[in-house]
Amino acid sequence: MAELSPPDPSLADIPEADDPRVALRRDRLLAALTLTAGAAFLLGVPFALKAGAEFFMPTTIALIVSLALIPVLEWLERRRVPSPVAALFCVMLFLLIANVALAAIVVPATEFFRLLPSRIGRIQANLAPLLDLYSSLERYANRTLRQIADTPVRPSPSAAVAAPSSIVELAATSAPAVIIQTLYAILVAFFFLSGWTGMRQRMITRRASFGGAMATARVLQDMVDDVSSYLGTITIINVALGLIVALAVYALGMPFPLMWGGIVALLNYIPYFGPVVAALLLAVGGLMTFSDVWTALAPPAIMYGAHLIEANVVTPLIVGHRLTINPVMILVSISFWGWVWGTTGALLAVPILIIVQIVLAAAGKPDVAGFLFEHGTLTRAHPEGIAARADSPIPPVDRESPAA
Repeated sequence: MAELSPPDPSLADIPEADDPRVALRRDRLLAALTLTAGAAFLLGVPFALKAGAEFFMPTTIALIVSLALIPVLEWLERRRVPSPVAALFCVMLFLLIANVALAAIVVPATEFFRLLPSRIGRIQANLAPLLDLYSSLERYANRTLRQIADTPVRPSPSAAVAAPSSIVELAATSAPAVIIQTLYAILVAFFFLSGWTGMRQRMITRRASFGGAMATARVLQDMVDDVSSYLGTITIINVALGLIVALAVYALGMPFPLMWGGIVALLNYIPYFGPVVAALLLAVGGLMTFSDVWTALAPPAIMYGAHLIEANVVTPLIVGHRLTINPVMILVSISFWGWVWGTTGALLAVPILIIVQIVLAAAGKPDVAGFLFEHGTLTRAHPEGIAARADSPIPPVDRESPAA
């Protein structure tokens, strides 16, 4: 008769180790720790970005501008232009465009709005018929405007200083921190562009698997394509909108039509809020220029009408559904980055949102709702599989089975 072997003590822990309820509790604990650490990280990042704006903001600007210029860089490299030379050309091209925009907007805007204290009387006279409809608002507005108008305008030492006509002159009259940040952003953009081809090749070839290499290549290409196509398309649309507004303002007889077109084109980069601010500025400029209130309100009316056509017809037709973004996410992104970095952050909000969405789509989003209300982990799972695993009986272990 065969002898029975003694039970293996290591088998005593198998039921508890394989218990699906124990595994589920362990997964939930790890997911809870991950969720807590992630929430703490997300809460701390905004304050770190705001406190370190002198470093993070120019770095982000340089990287986003570089992503938008990569198609130009690759076009030059395909024609056997060395990468450093192509990168230098891209950076110089951007600086030239920025310098033209500065000369078209900042210089005349400085001269125009310097006349605001002397034009308050005309603004008050234009607004008087409208303010008659609201007596309480009229009294408050008249009292405020009268206090401003009665205040003598003291000559400022900076009044005799001419407005900057180029980026170099603006940097020369700016704080040292602004000069350092500008030079830093230019250098980051140049070195990023000059090393982009090699960096992309290393990021793809160093992946351990073919699938990982393909996923990395797809994410990098999607970021370049989406950011460059968005900024390029929106820039063309905004320039066209600015030219239409400039022609309308010129036809009405307002001074500095290119300035108003540039302001409209620049603020139109900020969805929802930018056109409203541009219309308000045009209204102030019209009230400063014209004696008739209806003529003064014609520029903002024309501008906003053109913007409505652009936002509801032209942009969806050109951009299509590829770059369709949830409006709620756009509002949240603009509010967040506007709070962190001000107007510059609001201008960068949509490109940053595009990059974040591409990365999350490739890396996968944590299933927070499933963790809180369903299966208790941060990864998606089939509810029927979880229920089947949790409700399945524990298979018995026969410790008395004879040895072979």
